Amino acid sequence: MAESENHTLLDPVELLRQIEALQEEKRKLISIVSHDVKSPLNRMYALIQLLQMEPGNLTEEQKNFLEKMHIVVADGLDMIRNLVDYRSIENNSIALFPEAVQLQSFIQSTVTGFLNVASKKGIKLMVESENILLHTDKHCLQRAVDTLLSNAIKFSYSGKKVWVRAHKHRDETALIEIEDEALGFKQNELPDLFQKFKKFTSRPTGGESSTGLGLFIAKSMIEKLGGKITCLNQEGVGSTFRLVVPVSMPG
Repeated sequence: MAESENHTLLDPVELLRQIEALQEEKRKLISIVSHDVKSPLNRMYALIQLLQMEPGNLTEEQKNFLEKMHIVVADGLDMIRNLVDYRSIENNSIALFPEAVQLQSFIQSTVTGFLNVASKKGIKLMVESENILLHTDKHCLQRAVDTLLSNAIKFSYSGKKVWVRAHKHRDETALIEIEDEALGFKQNELPDLFQKFKKFTSRPTGGESSTGLGLFIAKSMIEKLGGKITCLNQEGVGSTFRLVVPVSMPG
């Protein structure tokens, strides 16, 4: 008869200490990534932009290399931003600062910021927006819309279109829609759409990276504003993310 194994139970106090130590280690690691890694990437990004502003002495091959470097560094910075936001969401440390936001101007400015990357992928951005005055936290709204628009471009193929629409909605709310002509999601993926660290069948079409945090962050940011996010999906055709945001944040 085999001897029974001895199992040593950890003291609850010691177990709690180990959990707290792991949490502190995680906080330090994210802090290192968000500061020590972000700084050299920012400097590299700025240098690449300077070189691209004076392309006269560069060969076409060198211009192509610079463009690829630009995409890779921008992709890395976006991943770091997602990790920082994830930490803030998990720690419930996002401070809200409501202010007046002209929705039409906000949408136009946001789309303008993505024209370059969309153009490089051969994707056309279409805009329809009403001039609605919101009283909301601009940072949270910006992060949600940026994330969804970035994803729409990231997962779309050349020659496709992405629509950004903003209209007055019912019950003192505004509706922002980001519609793409990407491949959409499989039906069995929809229940997990806004879960953190979820990866789906569709992959970025330009070799971009994905942390699996984007949709989780967008949902968290919109819910901070008292709004909600839903997705209308057609597998193989595309998807439309709908953000319903209160005209005035609940106090």
